[in-house]
Amino acid sequence: MEVLDKYLLKFRFIYFISSLFLATYGSSALADSTSSKQTIKALYIPLADHYAALVAYDRYASQMKFADFQIEQMKNWDLLRAYFQSGDVDMAFVMSPLAMDMFIEKPHFRWIGLMHRDGNALAINDLINEQVNLAEKRTDRKPDDSVALTLKRLYLETGKSIEIAMPHLKATHSVVLYRYLKEHGVNISFTRYEEAPVTAISVAPPKSPSFIKAKSNRNQAAAFEQSLPWADIVETSGYGHVAWYSKDVMPWKNGHVECISLATDKAINEKNKAIKEVTRFIQKAGEDIEIARSEGGIKLESIVKIIRKYIPAHSREAIIASLDPELRVINYQHLNVDKAGLKQIMDLALEGGIIMKPVDIESFSDTQFDIKTIDK
Repeated sequence: MEVLDKYLLKFRFIYFISSLFLATYGSSALADSTSSKQTIKALYIPLADHYAALVAYDRYASQMKFADFQIEQMKNWDLLRAYFQSGDVDMAFVMSPLAMDMFIEKPHFRWIGLMHRDGNALAINDLINEQVNLAEKRTDRKPDDSVALTLKRLYLETGKSIEIAMPHLKATHSVVLYRYLKEHGVNISFTRYEEAPVTAISVAPPKSPSFIKAKSNRNQAAAFEQSLPWADIVETSGYGHVAWYSKDVMPWKNGHVECISLATDKAINEKNKAIKEVTRFIQKAGEDIEIARSEGGIKLESIVKIIRKYIPAHSREAIIASLDPELRVINYQHLNVDKAGLKQIMDLALEGGIIMKPVDIESFSDTQFDIKTIDK
């Protein structure tokens, strides 16, 4: 028995030492694996525009080999602009005219891809719709002259410019609204000093439903042009109507350019593999969203669950309405750099006084992050 006890004691000692070694080695290996990743911090706004980033983070961040992918939600575009321009973060997802204006101010970054195509809409309140009488089905609502002429008529009747809330004055939305009104002979002002039937004002996207509600409560004409799903939120909540979608105002192959992905020169130079990995998984997440919207069911509910985890203000109904496969008013395909598509936006932004100077698109863009290039 004494001999057996000695063997048992020896075995336990060896087992203890082995376990301690494995635990220490395993922890060290895990630490080495984690430390070998490079932090990629990205800024986003709570919009359907940036859904692919949320899905990429939630589903695929743990699978990334080179990137420790992190996302931070910003309350408005000016905060995002200031934070990104400080150089303290690696990436940001930004509306294209605003991004060009940022580049003019401080060209320390490059455009590396798209976050989505199309994706914004004009919403109007009942006071405007009483004169417009929109079609019941959203698929039948097109950017004809009815809303534009109603806005002009209300201006002539009241002598007051109709305020339309935009996420930012230097937004793609401003470009879309400018083009729509111009095509129907209605002027728009982007300052309070120039008299026009329509005045664009800046209202943070999450506050746009409150803007239209407050105006309606005072029996005033109200409208906003915002990214999805905010227009869908006022429609599904019963206090506003989607008048038209940007895809019909700005027709473009595969959908017009909207929010784009930016990466700092420092991150591109020092964290190249990590930036490429994040870009690839954002596109994969975009494919996931496209599959979910077409198949519906569990796959769509899974996407809705991820979005509401990070943006609870987006209702399930509004998310599903935004991703309606029949409407297809936003899409997450063809997300590589689209220089001609950006030029379309830039030329109209310059014409409308939304941005003051053009950018050299060749210098602004970096196509090494196009997915076909990455996969070679």
